[in-house]
Amino acid sequence: MEKNLVLKKNPNMVTRVIDGEAILMPVYKSSDEINCIYTLDKAASRVWNLIDGKKAYSKIKAEILKEFDVTDKDFDKEMAGFLKDLKEIKAVI
Repeated sequence: MEKNLVLKKNPNMVTRVIDGEAILMPVYKSSDEINCIYTLDKAASRVWNLIDGKKAYSKIKAEILKEFDVTDKDFDKEMAGFLKDLKEIKAVI
């Protein structure tokens, strides 16, 4: 993963946090277009919260490594899959 990568949230994705877990829902023009609501666990929710269009991947990684019991290698592996999913649902641009 590129350490200087900076991610930005799609402004057409609404986020609500319930009990520390984020729920993502795309904004659509009509209710007929709504087909998914995405839920994130606490670690993924924290990463989502850190994505601000300014912080580089390396800064987000450093924060998560401090806050959660995860190894450097495991974080990179999990983030690769998570970012792939976020890009697939157009949550990040």
